[in-house]
Amino acid sequence: MALMKWGLGRQKLRLLKRSSLLLKLLAIVLAVLLFCEFFIYHLVISRCNWPELKTAVHDGGQEPVLRAMFLADTHLLGEIKGHWLDKLRREWQMERAFQTALWWLQPEVVFILGDIFDEGKWSSSQAWADDVQRFQKMFRHPNHVQLKVVVGNHDIGFHYHFVMVNSVALEGDGCDICSQAEAELIEISRKLNCSQKQVQGSGQCGGGQQLPLSAPVLLQHYPLYRTSDANCSGEDAAPPEEKNIPFVEKYDVLSREASQKLLWWLQPRLVLSGHTHSACEVLHAGGVPELSVPSFSWRNRNNPSFIMGSLTSRDYALSKCFLPFEDTVLTMYSGAAGFLVVLILAHFECLASLFLLGWNLLRMHRTRLRL
Repeated sequence: MALMKWGLGRQKLRLLKRSSLLLKLLAIVLAVLLFCEFFIYHLVISRCNWPELKTAVHDGGQEPVLRAMFLADTHLLGEIKGHWLDKLRREWQMERAFQTALWWLQPEVVFILGDIFDEGKWSSSQAWADDVQRFQKMFRHPNHVQLKVVVGNHDIGFHYHFVMVNSVALEGDGCDICSQAEAELIEISRKLNCSQKQVQGSGQCGGGQQLPLSAPVLLQHYPLYRTSDANCSGEDAAPPEEKNIPFVEKYDVLSREASQKLLWWLQPRLVLSGHTHSACEVLHAGGVPELSVPSFSWRNRNNPSFIMGSLTSRDYALSKCFLPFEDTVLTMYSGAAGFLVVLILAHFECLASLFLLGWNLLRMHRTRLRL
């Protein structure tokens, strides 16, 4: 009878230990998942702050400051080249990053500087509709936040003194889209010149409503012409092996001619572009600065980021907000997996045996070397 009770007691103890191990494993897995897939975005993005702008007072009052987010090159995968696991992982990363940024930073407007989709030129009508639906889910936003996208079709418009240009249409070959884009740019140039009283009284301005007096911010996908990224610096610049590769006009950057036209027509105070997936700051003729915005996706770089801008009609300040690094998340998962293995081996009392086996093998190897 005593032996039976002792056996039942041992069996209960084993079950308790096994249940305890399962609970520990489950708790660790849940904790790591919650941190790597949710909390790490809050931890990283909450440290970003809007850049400070000197107080602007005009006409007896303080000018309101617009808070704008700029991101680029999300490259949502399609049905042709996109593996389901790659799509799930990278799109979840962008969705969590974007939603967390909206929650912490509360921008008034968000601009995405092109390459929203990776397979737009190959997609069928149904595939395109599915991709658009996924994009709208990932980048959902409150009604008071405006989302503006620089896309591949003809898209030129205004928003708070911004000029969004479909730079893909600036080939200069006389195509229908290109001719229309140039005509609209020339009209925008005329309105900007009239707002700055550069052609007043010449008969070109007419009596229509004029734009506010403000040099625009130029937003486009392709960067303005530059020879390469050789002079770009920073932790999110192009890697050293790519910096000195010459850029191809109309492929990597706009042509020299198209770039000169945009600078001449619009006379922007700032240019923001994407496409290269890497950061770069360039000073163009006339002292016009351009900032290439890095990719927002882990698929294109380990350290994605976005730009935060505080803007008025006459001034601006920019800062960069980095997202969690992909290798940091992978390292945490690897470390957690290793810890789980150690915990399981220790539970089944295999750890000491493994250490002893390893020590014996090491001693045997040393003995052979001496012989």
